Amino acid sequence: MTRVLGVDVPILTLGQVAGRVDEILKAVRASTGKPMLGTRSRYAGRSHTRGGAVTLPKATTALTAWFDEQGIPLDREPELTLIAGGRSNLTYRVNDTYVLRRPPMSNVLQSAHDVGREHRIISALEPTAVPVPHSYGLCDDPAVLGAPFYVMNLVPGTVVAGTDDGARYPEASRADACRDLVRVQAAIHAVDVDAVGLGELGRKADYSARQLRRWQRQFHASLSRDLPLVDEVHDRLVATIPPQRYTGLVHGDYRPGNVLLGDDGRVTAVLDWELATLGDTMADLGWMTAFWLEPGESELLESPTSNPGYWSRDEVIAEYQRSTGRDVSDIGWYQAFAMWRLACIGEGIYARYSSGAMGEGDVDLRAQAQLVERLADAASAALDRL
Repeated sequence: MTRVLGVDVPILTLGQVAGRVDEILKAVRASTGKPMLGTRSRYAGRSHTRGGAVTLPKATTALTAWFDEQGIPLDREPELTLIAGGRSNLTYRVNDTYVLRRPPMSNVLQSAHDVGREHRIISALEPTAVPVPHSYGLCDDPAVLGAPFYVMNLVPGTVVAGTDDGARYPEASRADACRDLVRVQAAIHAVDVDAVGLGELGRKADYSARQLRRWQRQFHASLSRDLPLVDEVHDRLVATIPPQRYTGLVHGDYRPGNVLLGDDGRVTAVLDWELATLGDTMADLGWMTAFWLEPGESELLESPTSNPGYWSRDEVIAEYQRSTGRDVSDIGWYQAFAMWRLACIGEGIYARYSSGAMGEGDVDLRAQAQLVERLADAASAALDRL
């Protein structure tokens, strides 16, 4: 047995599959054309950079001209270095000064990789208390780069995503980083979406009920085996939906791995806004704390916080309550909901790889199947504690 959210669940080594969630979520999203939780990108200035300089055929002259038209200074011809790729929107460093985001090179569903929507969100949030990169402009002419893209500044900071990242991050700054993660999450939830022009970003009411219906449909569309516990947890969640006390901007995947942290413990930028929507802001807190790893617990989604010096889950929740004055008494339901949702996502991953739809990969299908069962067990156990 191992511990998840303080609950005993069957043990399984997750090293081969834990990192797959972020990679596959975009493919699941592409099949529905709708936002979902649980994906990441990297705009980091100092870490998680991979790949090398890439040449985009016939794009250099047009891209240089676009930079010039926008009044964005370049010290030389633009050289693009891949920071993050795969099935997510591609993220490039431009001359160690800017960051460029564009859709993937192939298998693109426009609604699933809408860089214009990302640009709109970070531009709207720039004058608020939420730290975001400065956006220099959006190009919707595919002749320039082969697809729409936008350019923002390269923000200094480090992505502290998993256990090894957490161990490398300065121990003296870990508690401050936890405090600032909560401060920034509270700032996101406090945004006046109508005032900043995001009031039509999504439907506001009945967020949890709509999400439960959507993910139940997605789960059954992928299902190829008998998993009655997922349906049982769904029914229990539906029967116990808390009132939507707080409505606002929901990031969709707010956690340590989706922000940049300075060495001083300050959040320098919140990343990966392509999943943001409007709805019940408690879902964000539930997601972050459901996978906030504590010593002795099993990592269901990458987390740096089992290392010494990071706050406990309860400390995170208490600080959110203190800083916002909001009622967090239903947090257990939102944590159970987060784990159930990830179980549904995980079954989609299992189905896609087992059917060959994702091509050949190194996914351990047996481990992936068991991961879904573990998440359902953990969600059920969390509901038992309510």
